[in-house]
Amino acid sequence: QVQLVESGGGLVQAGGSLRLSCAASGRMFSIYAMGWYRQAPGKQRELVATITSGGSTNYADSVKGRFTISRDNAKNTLYLQMNSLKPEDTAVYYCNADVQTYVDLRRRDYWGQGTQVTVSS
Repeated sequence: QVQLVESGGGLVQAGGSLRLSCAASGRMFSIYAMGWYRQAPGKQRELVATITSGGSTNYADSVKGRFTISRDNAKNTLYLQMNSLKPEDTAVYYCNADVQTYVDLRRRDYWGQGTQVTVSS
C-alpha cells in the first residue's frame, strides 16, 4: 500500500557529505511525522532525526549541528543532509513514516529498505 524508497547512500571519506532521499508512494491520505534511523553492525537501530508534517525537527545529540532533516510535502519526499561525516556514522540508514492510507484511514508506521552509508577514516 505504501512504499518508502531510500537513495543517496555510498562511500565517503571522513569530513565529507552525503544527501539521503526517501520517496514515499502509494495510497496515502496523509503523511504525518517522518524520520531517519540507522543501524550499525552489532548495534540496535537508533533514531537520527525526525520531522513533523509542520516542519518541527528533532535530532540525536550525536548528529546535531552536522545533519539536517527536511521534507518536501508536495513531493512526499524526505531528505537528510549529512555534513562533516565521521567513521562512527557508518550504518544502514532507514526512512520511517507515519502514514494514514486511503484504504481504511488508519495510521501505520512504514519503513524503507535501507541505504548503506560508509565513512572511511
